Amino acid sequence: MADLELSPLALALGRMPTGLYIVSTSTAEGPIGFVGSFVQQVGFEPPTVCVAVGSGRSHLEAIRESGGFALSLLDKDSQGQMSAFFKAPPEGQSQFDALETQATDGGRTVLSNCLSWMDCELTGEHAVGDHVIVFGTVKQAERVREGEPAVHLRSNGLGY
Repeated sequence: MADLELSPLALALGRMPTGLYIVSTSTAEGPIGFVGSFVQQVGFEPPTVCVAVGSGRSHLEAIRESGGFALSLLDKDSQGQMSAFFKAPPEGQSQFDALETQATDGGRTVLSNCLSWMDCELTGEHAVGDHVIVFGTVKQAERVREGEPAVHLRSNGLGY
């Protein structure tokens, strides 16, 4: 769809910059994850972040069941790893199988060569529209290397 066909609201919202993250959690079958961009720090003490998860996604129930989630913050050198999360993996495999990963103390999987990562304990949620915002207290974090986070802009702020 060309920009000229989009509403002023869609065009304006599309200019809001967001970061690019791999949001992950653990299931009985292993780690699962998705590319997230609706992520924000929302508190200092305790350090708290939130992630908006589509209300119909299986990842939401997995976050609830595991009691937390992890964030791998991407930069231009690591954002190519997103492609593993754009389609479902073959049966019996994980999106993380071909990536270099490590486990957090909380047992969640993060990317080893991202810009930074955080492991969060689920502390609440709030349903809003077509997403559920999950809140997590950061229990462990690491800045893997110096650099600038990848920034994403949408042409249409009313859809992916």
